[in-house]
Amino acid sequence: MADNKSKRGKSDRSKVSGSEQYEIQYFKNKMGVSSQAVVGAIRATGSNERKVLEDYLKKRHGK
Repeated sequence: MADNKSKRGKSDRSKVSGSEQYEIQYFKNKMGVSSQAVVGAIRATGSNERKVLEDYLKKRHGK
């Protein structure tokens, strides 16, 4: 699903869109992992919630 840039509320900030490269880039830099790790985390968890992805990547990569 495409990211609606006109909606800038909390719900949009709490998610990482796997189809938006700039969101993946920001999140990978924040977590200190590769783009593949971020996309893999989205697939593995079945979620695009930032908190879920952060927890998964911390457990997986020890960061």
